[in-house]
Amino acid sequence: MRMAWTGMTALVVTAGLAASAAPLQPGQLAPPFTALDQHGTPVTLADFRGKSNVVLYFYPKDGTPGCTAEACSLRDGYQAILATGAVVLGVSADDVASHAAFAGKYDLPFSILADPEGTLISTYGVKMPVLKMATRVTFIIDRSGTIRAVVSKVDPAVHDRQVLALLKPLS
Repeated sequence: MRMAWTGMTALVVTAGLAASAAPLQPGQLAPPFTALDQHGTPVTLADFRGKSNVVLYFYPKDGTPGCTAEACSLRDGYQAILATGAVVLGVSADDVASHAAFAGKYDLPFSILADPEGTLISTYGVKMPVLKMATRVTFIIDRSGTIRAVVSKVDPAVHDRQVLALLKPLS
């Protein structure tokens, strides 16, 4: 894996991975990544291997109504999600500063990863056709790094309940 740090964002290049046209599917290994969270701290998928299941949720834009509802739903259900042995990681094309403001305004207790170049968004196959934004898709990744579920019909207002239903069999 090669990373080039530019200011407050990180460009992630994962060797051997091509951008997919469709989202990854259950049963596939989740592609590795490293990205900066809202605190400027690098977060890698490998940090959680063997330790935690991962709720990796992609969303279009900080502060928009649907994205705010989704983040607040996951915030409100965060303790129940943690109790299943999972962590939550959000991803959008917004930068670290935008994520810091968004997380601070809504008191989000989980990491939100900056992907301003759209590398992670493309790798997971969730890029909007024309825009450099992510579509609203959530991946449930188990402790071994395998994708166990993909939620493409996200209900932002109750996303925590959607996620919890998928995590219970993994805990």
